[in-house]
Amino acid sequence: MNNDAVVERVLGWASSTIRELPWRTTRDPWGVLVSEVMSQQTQVGRVAEKWPVFMERFPTPSACAASPLGDVLQLWQGMGYPRRARNLHRCAVAIVELGEFPEDLESLLALPGIGPYTARAVLAFAFGHDVGVLDTNVGRVLARVGGKSLSVSEAQTLADALVPSGESWLWNQAMMDLGGTVCTSRRAHCDECPLSDICQWRGDSGVADPARSSAGVSRPQAQFEGSRRQARGLLLKRLGQGAVVLAEVPDIVNRSPAQAHEVVDGLVKDGLCVLESDSLRLP
Repeated sequence: MNNDAVVERVLGWASSTIRELPWRTTRDPWGVLVSEVMSQQTQVGRVAEKWPVFMERFPTPSACAASPLGDVLQLWQGMGYPRRARNLHRCAVAIVELGEFPEDLESLLALPGIGPYTARAVLAFAFGHDVGVLDTNVGRVLARVGGKSLSVSEAQTLADALVPSGESWLWNQAMMDLGGTVCTSRRAHCDECPLSDICQWRGDSGVADPARSSAGVSRPQAQFEGSRRQARGLLLKRLGQGAVVLAEVPDIVNRSPAQAHEVVDGLVKDGLCVLESDSLRLP
């Protein structure tokens, strides 16, 4: 792969096509962190609607940390994966305890629930560090252009090597957009791609070949309909309206009493609801 050629083409493409998203107007590390946690396994359009609302309610780590987790969970409704809201609240508490927002990779990784992708995203998008931000979309682009499947470590090394000095913000946003809108998982729009003339993968009629175009960055989501995740979401949504008597849970989640009991146990264990006698409430 010719790194210079890739950088030149992608930055040229991004100058006129980069998406306007609400969180791209800020370099505030808390705002960036919130957007990245929200964007995990959630469609961009839904995040674009929720992020401004969340930031208005919880504009700083202090504002979030001072609020009960239940308030954060209520505002999170519709985003799915409520553990992310819990982890974000825990991050806010940890940042307040530190007295400042972490600005290095090791300290960011020490925050609750923060992995390599999110930590690097904060470094690049808030602090301008020259690091590669590797998500599923970026990994796909790198694998396809190089014409071979990549391990996570290989993809991360390549992502870091490609970052042009001083252009970390634009470069990483551009790569994420390229994978999210042009070089997509189901079909690549090669005629619109700035890398089409140097891509080693192009030629399979634009149809994705997982064996030669993946980077092992994430796994496909499990089916939602009928899942325990769906049942947890139904119960949390109901808890947002007030306490729930345990006997009502099977009807709320549309599961057998035994399955409903498992749902309750999981939410309590995860710290997403509180069991008091014969009723449940948000934390």
